[in-house]
Amino acid sequence: MLSVASIVVSLALLIGLAYRGVSVLVLAPLAALLAALGSGAPLLGSYTQVFMPALGGFVILYFPLFLLGAVFGALMQASGAARALALAIVDRLGARRAVTAIVAACALLTYGGVSLFVVAFAVYPIAAELFRQAAVPKRLLPATIALGAFTFTMTALPGTPAIQNAIPMPYFGTTPFAAPLLGLVGAAVMLALGWSWLEWRVRQAAARGEGYGRHDEASAATSPDLGTGAGAGTAAAAAAAPPSALLAAAPIALVVALNYLMAEAVLPRLDTTYLAQALYGATELGAVRGVWSVIVALTAAIVLLLVLGRRQLTGLRETLDAGATASLAPIFNTASQVGYGAVVASLPGFALVRDSVLGIAPGNLLVSLSISVNVLAGITGSASGGMSIALQALGAEYLEMARVAGIAPEVLHRVTAIATGGLDTLPHNGAVITLLAICGLTHRQSYLDILMVAVLAPLAALVVVVVLGGVFGLA
Repeated sequence: MLSVASIVVSLALLIGLAYRGVSVLVLAPLAALLAALGSGAPLLGSYTQVFMPALGGFVILYFPLFLLGAVFGALMQASGAARALALAIVDRLGARRAVTAIVAACALLTYGGVSLFVVAFAVYPIAAELFRQAAVPKRLLPATIALGAFTFTMTALPGTPAIQNAIPMPYFGTTPFAAPLLGLVGAAVMLALGWSWLEWRVRQAAARGEGYGRHDEASAATSPDLGTGAGAGTAAAAAAAPPSALLAAAPIALVVALNYLMAEAVLPRLDTTYLAQALYGATELGAVRGVWSVIVALTAAIVLLLVLGRRQLTGLRETLDAGATASLAPIFNTASQVGYGAVVASLPGFALVRDSVLGIAPGNLLVSLSISVNVLAGITGSASGGMSIALQALGAEYLEMARVAGIAPEVLHRVTAIATGGLDTLPHNGAVITLLAICGLTHRQSYLDILMVAVLAPLAALVVVVVLGGVFGLA
């Protein structure tokens, strides 16, 4: 019981200090060592032989995705492509459909591989002006961006290059397009519930004559903090003629199309028997196919962006440096959480925790998986971190249980990905804090609506997906 108590205390420390803004890079190893100390495990051995190998393994596997995703986002921003796409959608839908226009702009950009942080920075100035023209309260703006960027395009839509859709692939031998029907249903539920809530809130505000409100726009952020070179890239894009909406959409279309072709058509036809050799990890194609597909798709999209945006990208070196630098904090924060999970999983008390999680819904694998992933995502304040901890500790067991129960690995993948959305977006989530800072608003002003569209709507979608996947066998 002392080991279990030490795990609980370490989790409380991790979530409490993370809420206060302490870096996860510092918190995760300290919390892991606290749990080890309370369990009587050797501290140095737990740190160097358990924590660090788990951290390193995550970086080895996923660093290309973080790096390419961040560079792609920086180029979309610096070339003006992200802004051009957002403006095209807004122009097409008009101010009368302000919420729909902003959700659509954010969804298109994030589904195409642009980082949600870059999307928030790129869309905010456009969204603020549109909401002002439409007399929609600014307090609804963070939730509108969150619905488009933090929910269905991150976890549910098949093929999304988001890291939340990539992490389950090596554990289950799946691709980014796993269980497409479940993904589409889950996305539809999230979008419908979130959009309905926001539109209802808009009508409420209009009936009261509330309007946009008086705000000090100078306090809101206007450009992404991607490093010292981001300003140069953005200034260059502003000086040159912006790309057309069609050209701006081309790299995003390429990411989605090439991702699918590589995963489903090209890679399965290649001779990859060499992967069985120890030199290449003694693995098989199923363990790396998804990651390889995203790497190729993002690389090709970056090359296309460089070609199409050559006139706008006059500060190319600075933009590339900024994008590469921007990939480091996210991956090491997540990898540190994975290291923490590995230490906890190595402790005697974790067996009790694991059995409790697996016993939450005896005989219902998908319910157990959903709860464990969502709770861990909520505790860590990170969708990718919570998922990684759960799969690091229990992924092999869930896969074996699914095999016995006749549940396809693709269903496990999609349920896991969707389960990361929900409790991850509690108030201490880093993306929530950043989004509110970008908009110049507070939790008191805007978090209720974020809660409804980015926590409760995804949880409702998860319930629907679990029922359809577990009871009706939909995939």
